[in-house]
Amino acid sequence: MAELVNLRQVRKQKARTEKERAAEQNRVLHGRTKAEKTAANKSTEKAVRFIDGHKRERPDGNGGT
Repeated sequence: MAELVNLRQVRKQKARTEKERAAEQNRVLHGRTKAEKTAANKSTEKAVRFIDGHKRERPDGNGGT
């Protein structure tokens, strides 16, 4: 006798497999490593500190309006 197969379950499993394959491709194309993310964050923070440190203060001290 042939093995009984629930077509709904087979269809769902096939969809899951296809979705996982697409996700893997996206991770390869668009993903960044933790080291890359950390380096980008440090670079951004350094730039913000540099700009904040070089802002000119107004002589009247009220922040300028």
